[in-house]
Amino acid sequence: MKAEIHPDYHTITVKMTDGSTYQTRSTWGKDGDTMSLDIDPLAHPAWTGQQAKLMDTGGRVSKFKNKYAGLGF
Repeated sequence: MKAEIHPDYHTITVKMTDGSTYQTRSTWGKDGDTMSLDIDPLAHPAWTGQQAKLMDTGGRVSKFKNKYAGLGF
């Protein structure tokens, strides 16, 4: 490996949306920094598998359903 081309790997604190924290190693920030998450993997539907209610913003869902009604969507 070439010297001085790799980022610094150090310990940071990750703060979840519920306020809990844990220590991990990362190249983000500086040693001892705290990363505050906006999206919590413990509660987000992408990681939990629970789908949130589908919102019809501006009629886009209705427009899609009408356009592709005969295709079984």
